[in-house]
Amino acid sequence: MALVIFASAIIFIILAYKVYQRLRFKLPPGPRPWPIVGNLYDIKPVRFRCFADWSKIYGPIISVWFGSTLNVVVCNSELAKEVLKEKDQQLADRHRSRSAAKFSRDGNNGKSLMVKNYLSGVAFNNITRLAFGKRFVNSEGVMDEQGVEFKTIVANGLKLGASLAMAEHIPWLRWMFPLEEEAFAKHGARRDRLTRAIMDEHTLARQTSGGAKQHFVDALLTLQEKYDLSEDTIIGLLWDMITAGMDTTAISVEWAMAELIKNPRVQEKAQEELDRVVGTDRVMTETDFSNLPYLMCVAKEALRLHPPTPLMLPHKANVNVKIGGYDIPKGSNVHVNVWAVARDPAVWKEPLEFRPERFIEEDVDMKGHDFRLLPFGAGRRVCPGAQLGINLVTSMLGHLLHHFRWTPTEMVKPEEIDMSENPGLVTYMRTPLQAVPTPRLPSKLYKRVAADI
Repeated sequence: MALVIFASAIIFIILAYKVYQRLRFKLPPGPRPWPIVGNLYDIKPVRFRCFADWSKIYGPIISVWFGSTLNVVVCNSELAKEVLKEKDQQLADRHRSRSAAKFSRDGNNGKSLMVKNYLSGVAFNNITRLAFGKRFVNSEGVMDEQGVEFKTIVANGLKLGASLAMAEHIPWLRWMFPLEEEAFAKHGARRDRLTRAIMDEHTLARQTSGGAKQHFVDALLTLQEKYDLSEDTIIGLLWDMITAGMDTTAISVEWAMAELIKNPRVQEKAQEELDRVVGTDRVMTETDFSNLPYLMCVAKEALRLHPPTPLMLPHKANVNVKIGGYDIPKGSNVHVNVWAVARDPAVWKEPLEFRPERFIEEDVDMKGHDFRLLPFGAGRRVCPGAQLGINLVTSMLGHLLHHFRWTPTEMVKPEEIDMSENPGLVTYMRTPLQAVPTPRLPSKLYKRVAADI
């Protein structure tokens, strides 16, 4: 009986404090929260669409309670600028879930194919070759033992990092949902063992040859002593690059391909540019990018309509701060709905139309300087790999469009392609894209050749 009274008293104190906080501050408007759970049961699975709908009711800045934690969502470019530039220092902290804290140590001729499967493989190759300077897949497309282990670790990390939603947002319930400490420890040891083996290979290569190719791991190892980087820091930085770049690149290209199949006019115009600049007797390279402005605009338009992380990663207020005239208490999470910002009819003409020409008419920066277009964020928390991401998306799109003409599968019209999203932090297509590629170039250009990076 005493335990029940004690627990009830604790709950009462917590609720009373939250009520006091709401009365003390002028918080942004939003849906009425329920006791304890807040708005968790009101939020629709695809959160950024849900928040965009709520912003039409309550205004461009809204309060959403995830359990007992206040989350503020801004949905226009003026408020995005205030969050990411003007109040950047006060909102520079990051919210970290318990799992995130653990990880950071506190040519198919005429046949339909699942585009996502091929894009994931290409993205995996690109990121691992940039990070480690090695291919885990040989010229026949067979993955070696290290590559299999690498992909297993990535998949296991995603599984462990899945949200324990209720416990994350209601802290005093966490004792009911303990972290699997042993599973996290085993995963960390396995990840570190593989990464150290690759780092040792690079160290040995440098000692043997007297020099080093500047892949990301070599750059970090070269700077290790100068900047006093620990081995754990290097491993963490390598995996930050891998996990941030692998899925988001494939997701962005899949959305772009879906738009290009839905809009054959745009696809044909991009292919005409590729044929004019690159020709049909060689493959495109990164040095061609500067001469392919329309292809660059296609990539930019795809990232506008389908940012891979539509709510970005949340910022956390480290002091009490005002945004849009409302109080944001210290400890609140602040989200920028970049999906809604990029579809705002107040700043974009025909915002729902896939029209790359808009970026020829007006050159809009997408690396954090123009707050209408923020696929990589802005301010001190801007994605450090923004240019790399742009180059990878452009390269993959260019090769796909140069090598093949893309059409929908049989019995599916372009306008019938499902353009809805799966729930989650990143926006996978709810129905993976299936398409029919038809070769456009001489057969000799389709041979698998291991290129050096």
